[in-house]
Amino acid sequence: MDRVAFNIFGIDVMWYGILMATGMILGTIIALREAKRVGIKEDDVLDLAIVAIPTGLLCARLYYVIFNWEYYSQYPSQILNFRGGGMAIHGALIGGVLAGYIFTKIRKINFLKMADTVIIGMPLAQSIGRWGNFINGEAHGGPTTLPWGIMVDGVKVHPTFLYESIWDLGIFIFLWLFRKKKKYEGQIIVYYIILYSTGRFFIEGLRTDSLMLGPIRMAQAISLIGIIGGIICHIYLSKKSKKENTEE
Repeated sequence: MDRVAFNIFGIDVMWYGILMATGMILGTIIALREAKRVGIKEDDVLDLAIVAIPTGLLCARLYYVIFNWEYYSQYPSQILNFRGGGMAIHGALIGGVLAGYIFTKIRKINFLKMADTVIIGMPLAQSIGRWGNFINGEAHGGPTTLPWGIMVDGVKVHPTFLYESIWDLGIFIFLWLFRKKKKYEGQIIVYYIILYSTGRFFIEGLRTDSLMLGPIRMAQAISLIGIIGGIICHIYLSKKSKKENTEE
């Protein structure tokens, strides 16, 4: 499939960019709807999006460049060539969370409440964005004989982009249905981190284009940290909430 969707004034508009933008727009719309329900100002969500989205994209690129430094150290002019490809979702998440934390501290907004609000649409955005990998012929796994394998360069391989897209969509549906039942502020983002990290750990093991640090697949390492950290946060925040409710 052609990576280029259309051309405007001599500039190619890529399907990957369109899908990423679509996901971010839908994620923002969902966050606005949830903000209205939980009593967060919609303007605060929009202002956060203006800050967090560019920060997340920049950090996604920075993360990718760092773990491909052998190449970019030789071609530094390509570091900011976003159109040339090379983004890492873990970098985007780290950057977005840091931007959100700073933003909420400045605005004096409850960080965990805001995080729960804006993270719900994130897995949906990821689910849509993964189809950009399919169009680009990237983020696939190794050879397979399974009937749902896809052909890449004449070889049937695992469609790992599809595995993650389905997993992310499932996370979105779960979080959307669960959001009204949460027991403490921060539970939605904690569950997101645990669930996404679990799926990514196993799916990453099938991929052939992982970012590496020596023999370590970085996505798997970060996923393990996410799972362990998420469980610790769940235990801590759950106990804290119960203690506060008891004191009341």
